[in-house]
Amino acid sequence: MQFAPLDWTILVAFFAVSLGIGAYASRRASQGFAAFFLGGRAMPWWLLGVSMVATTFATDTPNLVADIVRSDGVVGNWVWWAFLLTGMLTVFFYARLWRRSEVLTDIEFYELRYSGKPAAFLRGFRAVYLGVVFNVIVMANVTLAAIKIGGVMLGWSPLETVLLAAGVTMVYSALGGLTGVLLTDFIQFALALLGAIGAAWYVVNLPEVGGLAALTSHPNVTPAMAFLPDFSTMGWDVLVPIFVVPLAVQWWASYYPGAEPGGGGYVAQRMLAAKDERHATGAVLLFNTLFIALRPWPWILVALASLVVFPDLASIQAQFPDVEKVANDLAYPAMLTFLPAGLLGVVVTSLAAAYMSTMSSQVNWGASVLVNDVVLRFVDAEASDRRQVWLGRMFTVVLMALACVLALALESALQGFNLLLQIGAGTGLLLLLRWYWWRVNAAAEITGMVASFAIASLLFLNDGFGLPGWQQFLLIVAVTTTAWVLVMLLTTPTDAGVLRSFYAKVRPIGPGWQAVRRRADADGVALPPPPKSDASAALACFLASVIGVYTLLFATGFYLYGDIGKGAVCAGLAVASWAVVARLWGRLALG
Repeated sequence: MQFAPLDWTILVAFFAVSLGIGAYASRRASQGFAAFFLGGRAMPWWLLGVSMVATTFATDTPNLVADIVRSDGVVGNWVWWAFLLTGMLTVFFYARLWRRSEVLTDIEFYELRYSGKPAAFLRGFRAVYLGVVFNVIVMANVTLAAIKIGGVMLGWSPLETVLLAAGVTMVYSALGGLTGVLLTDFIQFALALLGAIGAAWYVVNLPEVGGLAALTSHPNVTPAMAFLPDFSTMGWDVLVPIFVVPLAVQWWASYYPGAEPGGGGYVAQRMLAAKDERHATGAVLLFNTLFIALRPWPWILVALASLVVFPDLASIQAQFPDVEKVANDLAYPAMLTFLPAGLLGVVVTSLAAAYMSTMSSQVNWGASVLVNDVVLRFVDAEASDRRQVWLGRMFTVVLMALACVLALALESALQGFNLLLQIGAGTGLLLLLRWYWWRVNAAAEITGMVASFAIASLLFLNDGFGLPGWQQFLLIVAVTTTAWVLVMLLTTPTDAGVLRSFYAKVRPIGPGWQAVRRRADADGVALPPPPKSDASAALACFLASVIGVYTLLFATGFYLYGDIGKGAVCAGLAVASWAVVARLWGRLALG
């Protein structure tokens, strides 16, 4: 594939704009920790929401969707569509609590909520584990995908891809902090979406494909088109792992970057950076709507078209004889090789934008954790604002360098990454309950962390004892949940003073803190009255928003498939659902 001068102009201009934004935001970011990592807590909902969805618009995501569609059909995407439930729960029940907490990072939460040495251990260990180890592995996998795309589409060596794409990202992230990241994310999301739509339009209209009507009637494609499961024809051996488990268990039980139960990572960072509770809630609502309803279809169309052009792995291998390990995830970049000059530049630049938005968010969040929850907490509590910003920039460079070095050492996607995803299985319920039930303590969190790691490692080292992946997942959830619940009930609760302070600051609704209020009254300690409960309105908004996003997703699919009647019905349901959310929005107790 040859890059024309126009294509190079588009790519270089994008890099220049990104660096310019970083330089523009550098003065504001230099004012201190809150300015560098939280944008001064003055960010609007629309910018934060777009930033979050831009972060999930990773370089490797289109490849993953292509793999799913070619392996299990469009319906296989329920394995990640189910995370909408997690996201909307965060919107209406947790976003306000995060913003009220006023912590600087999600890791600082541990010493706000728990007490004693266990709380300090949790904060320090999770800061290093999530901020460095887990974060570097995530970034290395994203960089590895960029390396593969750069090699297939541009003929770049791995080192060339890393030096250019990662180097530009590192510079503007270190200069502009979160403000620079948010501003570049906005441009990057627009460009990434434009590239994905442009690529889908061109690929679908290739002579080999023949347009939407020909695509949706092709015999290779029709068996893969359904986005709702057919219980009359699909066996339970297929339905359980791709539909039942994700919707029944996975969304609340597993820890997944960007879809942590109750919020965490860069999602929590965005909520903490919001102007107020309303902006925090609106940001996560926008994120989850765009994440599920808007992003998938351009990638799905390219994946379906690949079944026409490359019906099997042998045909992909024949097109790319020099590629050693051919899998279904190669189908997406393989289809992009048909793009013409100009559009090719836009699409490649959009993939660069997807890479950069993910990396900048991950590295900024990781650096914030290292500064706040390692250096300031355990090393130098008196560090000046200037030193905190300097440390943030230094950690940005170090984390990016570690991720790139690891990516250069890899030949394929990390096998261990699946292990890391399993390690969090079973801790999701704990992450949800710790805000609304006083009895959850640090010992329970430590137990959940250790138990999930132990059982996941045992299964990993023994090839799952012959169990399929979904059964391994359920086993980890069952063992881990049982372990942390038992330890929680058998160990000493969190110190009463810490519980009262947490309740007074966060003011969670519901009956889970009644015992703390009663004991405070008995001790003559005045606590704020229970907040005005809006649980029924929040629950109704949660259900309506879930229906609204899914029906919008389905409406788009039906229209693309040419089924206008069903598309109109789903669109009507979507409008009605969002009308319910709009009507009840004023009843939510948001400050």
